[in-house]
Amino acid sequence: MRRRTAAASALLAAAAALVPAAVPAAAAPAGAHGADREAASPAGKAAALQRALDGIVAAGVPGAIAEVREGDRTWRRSSGVADLRDGRRAQPQDRFRAGSVTKSFVATVVLQLVAEGRIGLDDPIGRHLPGLVPDQVEGAPVTVRQLLGHTSGIPNYTDVLRRDGDDPIRKLQHSHHTPRELVAIATKEMKETQGTEGTPEAKEPRVPGQPRKWAYSNTNYVILAMLIEKTAGRPLGQEIDRRIVRPLHLTGTTVPTTERLPGRHMNGYERLPGETAPADFTDFSPTAFWGPGNIVSTTSDLNRFYRALSGGSLLPSHLRQEMRTFQETEPGSARAYGLGLESRSAYCPGEQPVWGHTGSVPGYSTFSFTSADGDRQITLAVNTSLTIPEKANDAALKAFSATLCKK
Repeated sequence: MRRRTAAASALLAAAAALVPAAVPAAAAPAGAHGADREAASPAGKAAALQRALDGIVAAGVPGAIAEVREGDRTWRRSSGVADLRDGRRAQPQDRFRAGSVTKSFVATVVLQLVAEGRIGLDDPIGRHLPGLVPDQVEGAPVTVRQLLGHTSGIPNYTDVLRRDGDDPIRKLQHSHHTPRELVAIATKEMKETQGTEGTPEAKEPRVPGQPRKWAYSNTNYVILAMLIEKTAGRPLGQEIDRRIVRPLHLTGTTVPTTERLPGRHMNGYERLPGETAPADFTDFSPTAFWGPGNIVSTTSDLNRFYRALSGGSLLPSHLRQEMRTFQETEPGSARAYGLGLESRSAYCPGEQPVWGHTGSVPGYSTFSFTSADGDRQITLAVNTSLTIPEKANDAALKAFSATLCKK
């Protein structure tokens, strides 16, 4: 979902490009303080948000929608079109495919099961799903915590699928995979790249207790979704609905079981090489990203979900702390990862990192972040992902700085 071909490298991790450059301090020009006060007002922030969305569309994205919350105030804005065929305007309440934002939902359900004592964070996954993955990965069992935090060492199955033929995205669009098949794709890759025991290619065993390197892998969340179904005895969608969607009244959020995107929605588009018209990826296989990225939602629902997660209505405090214990993803990176959550330290320089998650599937990019104190939120969605122009990323950054930052 997040790692793409070289031709789409600008969007390998869509939000990673939204890192502001360091700006040296400068003397404030005459009248600047009054302008700052105006920009910091609700009307000023709403106007800045609209300009940012208009900038995203002007850069070549069909449509952009957002909802911002600051304290008790909420405002919603949109720009561009939801459907290129009939010109229907994008609206803030439109549904979209939220991609890897799904991971925060799955992680929350897993941690609820931990709170109920039905699984343990440091349980080996083989205790619950025997035989699904090798008993030893890099010299030690894979645990639930490692799956949640992307330190399992299990390869990313979507990296394998994107190498499948000349047109892997369209092939995946109408594919059908069982969860076990997705995991098997990854474990086969692991065996092929690591070598078998006794061959020169075999890796040295990992020292017991030594943490594995962080590596984003959608396979982790396929396994966690299977863990939820095995432990709860219900399908993943039903369990997310029972534990999160209905209690929070998320009226636009579903876990689809067909290719169709339900309700009023934005269509998803990509500009593929050699094609004059944007390709429509609105309909997509519900099994392609089952677990790591299959939720459909709205800007309002995602803000409500993360607000509830911040406020403590979904998890006890010690598990919220576990979820928000972030570790560096790469040396010097502005991005860190917890258990189903990511943080960004560069969105608001000089302030505490914001947290939430990004999502990217063909046709859709989603950014949903909350300030460290929980007082400010933004969820922004656009109906392009793999081929989003760099100028659209720059415009999106302006939406974050205008709404999430105190200064």
